[in-house]
Amino acid sequence: MTENLPIRRALLSVSDKSGLIEFARALAGMGVELLSTGGTASALRAEGLAVKDVSEVTGFPEMLDGRVKTLHPMVHGGLLAIRGDASHDAQVAEHGIAPIDLLVVNLYPFEATVAKGADFDDCIENIDIGGPALIRGAAKNHAGVTVVIEPDDYAAVLDAMRANNGATTPELRRHLAAKAYARTAAYDAAISNWFAGVLGEETPAYRTVGGRLRSPLRYGENPHQHAAFYATGEARPGVANAVQHQGKELSYNNLNDTDAAFELVAELGVERPAVAIIKHANPSGVACGESLVDAYRKALRCDPVSAFGGIVALNGTLDAEAAEEIVKVFTEVVIAPRVTEEAAAIFAAKKNLRLLTTGGLPDPGAPGITVRSLAGGLLVQSRDSGVIRASDLKVVTKRAPTAEELADLLFAFRVAKHVKSNAIVYAKDGATVGIGAGQMSRVDSTRIAAQKSADAAAAIGATEPLTRGSVVASDAFFPFADGLLTAAEAGATAVIQPGGSMRDDEVIAAADEKGLAMVFTGVRHFRH
Repeated sequence: MTENLPIRRALLSVSDKSGLIEFARALAGMGVELLSTGGTASALRAEGLAVKDVSEVTGFPEMLDGRVKTLHPMVHGGLLAIRGDASHDAQVAEHGIAPIDLLVVNLYPFEATVAKGADFDDCIENIDIGGPALIRGAAKNHAGVTVVIEPDDYAAVLDAMRANNGATTPELRRHLAAKAYARTAAYDAAISNWFAGVLGEETPAYRTVGGRLRSPLRYGENPHQHAAFYATGEARPGVANAVQHQGKELSYNNLNDTDAAFELVAELGVERPAVAIIKHANPSGVACGESLVDAYRKALRCDPVSAFGGIVALNGTLDAEAAEEIVKVFTEVVIAPRVTEEAAAIFAAKKNLRLLTTGGLPDPGAPGITVRSLAGGLLVQSRDSGVIRASDLKVVTKRAPTAEELADLLFAFRVAKHVKSNAIVYAKDGATVGIGAGQMSRVDSTRIAAQKSADAAAAIGATEPLTRGSVVASDAFFPFADGLLTAAEAGATAVIQPGGSMRDDEVIAAADEKGLAMVFTGVRHFRH
């Protein structure tokens, strides 16, 4: 049917009861008979609304701790019968099945249960069975049934009914049906991915990805591309779960860069204040310091030109001193676990600056997956959760790194993990002093990083490049000695790299000849 259909009978069974009473009261005021179950029926009766229990309709009580209550022909027949079909009309009349014109169901909070770290049995109990069956049945028969799966749509249904003498339009029913199927798909995706994780299945036979719309975006990477932001429900501190305190809506590129910045700064832990400045998903400067403002100044020094219009991520509570320094440079987004009232007031004067707080830092070692689309498929991999410590390193040169060099080597390698490959990072005193990203050859990344360091030195009036006396990190092995020799020419004194090249001996010999200390990690950090 493609006509407006009046709602005379509604079934309401919800776990999220926000807005329920007002919605049900409005329905009752329009003469709609209310059917319900369990806690929903009790909530409605407590407000003086007349409700018929589903058990009165089915002739069976709720069974098995509520697992079976709506799975019955008297319910599903009322939803699935095609209105106006002679055969269907005869069958429902024969069995005394009354039509259900409106279904209002939202699902057990499985995603929230998993997110709070519930045990296996609790998660299983929060897998809804009757709800998805009802929703899918009503959505299939949307020509005659209106299906509502969340409180956000109550107003649209009431508006339609008021405008159409108690009826809903076919356009609204189609819209709600499509949304219903998307919801059950995302719900089943969450369950299947959770099960795969519990079972340790790295490559399950079917992989689904689901999310809830957080916000439509003005456009994607470019103005001619459509885009939207979806949240998966993963309980990981970051941009998807952040609170935005001020500024206009975040763009596609803002979201991508802010996520990159916050994941990078989390890599540095909380032992020392740390700041990362990101531009186009690559760091332009990263540093640890005695305070956040000290770390910011050191990070900015690495590449003050690229920092303009960038993203700033901090690993601690953003204070007024750091805020005063940050606002001296045009910045798109600032993200931190927390912010003081004084710092927030300083940012408030910068209307275009977005300020986000997350309540905490993500765990760089936590498991998870990343997904990338290809033509006709998806690439899925585990998150790069490898964290290198001093005990993991193998000294391969005649000279071992000093304690100061070792600290900088570990810092530089953690930063390199978040730089697009081929990645080269020079660091000194807990701060990057040159970064080369995304080049087709490693030696080019090494040269570009050194040149940017020389440019940064000139900007502050230094007499020599910042790379003098630094260490250098490479995200993958040096295939030839040329990249290492370029780093030595730039002034690097120690090197950290994964090792594993056919020419490792040649590279080690070159390091020994130049008096460099070099350590192998045995772990590569490509990032494409």
